[in-house]
Amino acid sequence: MLSLNHFTTCSNIMNFFRFLQSPSPPKAAAHEISLEFTSSTPPHESYDNLPTPRVPAAGIPIEVVLTIMEAAYFDENNDPDVDLLRNCALVCRAWSVHAQKLLFRRVRLCSESAFASFSEAVDRRLPRGRLLGDTVIQMRAILDYTQPGCLTQTSLAMAVSHCPNLYGLDLAQYGCMAPGKDVVASSAQERMPLHAPSFDEHSLALLKAGPRITALHFSSWSDSDQSVLQLLQIWPSLKSLSITGTPPVLSPSVTYEPIPCTLQEFRVNCQREPSKEFLSWLLHHSAEEKSLQVIDLERQPTSELLDYLVEKHGEALHSLAIPSFAMHEHAHAAMRCRSLRELRTESSWSSPVVCRQMPESIQHIAFGLDMDTVLTPIINLVNTRDELQAITVNIWRDGDHHPQLPSLKMACAYRGVDLRLTRDVRQMRMMVRGDPVVPKTYPRVQTLDSMQPTVRSAFMA
Repeated sequence: MLSLNHFTTCSNIMNFFRFLQSPSPPKAAAHEISLEFTSSTPPHESYDNLPTPRVPAAGIPIEVVLTIMEAAYFDENNDPDVDLLRNCALVCRAWSVHAQKLLFRRVRLCSESAFASFSEAVDRRLPRGRLLGDTVIQMRAILDYTQPGCLTQTSLAMAVSHCPNLYGLDLAQYGCMAPGKDVVASSAQERMPLHAPSFDEHSLALLKAGPRITALHFSSWSDSDQSVLQLLQIWPSLKSLSITGTPPVLSPSVTYEPIPCTLQEFRVNCQREPSKEFLSWLLHHSAEEKSLQVIDLERQPTSELLDYLVEKHGEALHSLAIPSFAMHEHAHAAMRCRSLRELRTESSWSSPVVCRQMPESIQHIAFGLDMDTVLTPIINLVNTRDELQAITVNIWRDGDHHPQLPSLKMACAYRGVDLRLTRDVRQMRMMVRGDPVVPKTYPRVQTLDSMQPTVRSAFMA
């Protein structure tokens, strides 16, 4: 708990910054009235004579330092500011442990040398190692078999086992060509297959005995599709799943039991559309428990796929995102989700019927804007939906000159709806996507999404 002296120091620091930002004092006007002052304080004390706030001998309270570090954790790209935290760790011993804990909150491993350094730092035989290992809650790992000294499956499993509080794993896997076939193919030849080995039994056993992973982002850049199937079967605790690259394929000669996890978030950005057989296997228990609340399809789905997902999960769905709702089939699929709290698209054109039929529970709309965007349904939505909290707009081309944009701004201001405008689609994605589902026993990492007004916490409540 902060003491009175701590509050006094904070107040002095705040006053000092106000002093630096204050404009020059206006010149006093001349008057013929003479005033006599009995106080020893000069009547016209200038800002130059104000006492400079002093840091107490004990230094800045560590609570204040930690608060500043937490606030400065992310840089402008929404990545941890590693350079800043490293410099903070070198200031003094009092700062070092807190800065190191923030540095180890998210770790990245892409080689055996990185794994060796990480293992030494989180050696659980030492108090400092246990402290840093317990701090890790998110890990990004790269298995690139084309690189010398690449991270191995066993090393990945051991790194995960060193972090008992780890809940989020971002794993990218790159395949390599078979020996003797690593030649450049001509344009007339088929693309050379890139192979990545499946996980061995020892690595799977280590991963299964490790922490309860609740958020998995798997990127597969190979022709091997069994690795993600293996991981999905050892982590029944999964609540959030993101798949990128090569979509998994179920072998027709193998009988697969439905995975036991009940997902709450599902995100797909695959080169080919996942099959209905895979989705039925993956989301079997999620459909039974009606647990799936977020579907994010980064590539435009076929109307058949979207219709299938809405049929199975639309009743419980709170957030739906696809590139475009221009086709009537996609628009009508969204209209069938009567519990929606968030609807997102990056396209500047969507069927007007989508907004006209939005449920009363809608809280957030995100879309693209250019001169051809129909804004009237959006404005009507702002004026008629009491639950609406935020509108996120990505401006394409000359969309900022849209004749109805001032009307949208006025409607949002009048109704108290947060209107967020951006010209960078990557920034828009950061604004509307936060961290995946975080277990209640772990601290949520503050992101750009949580630093700005958002409805994510509302629709995940």
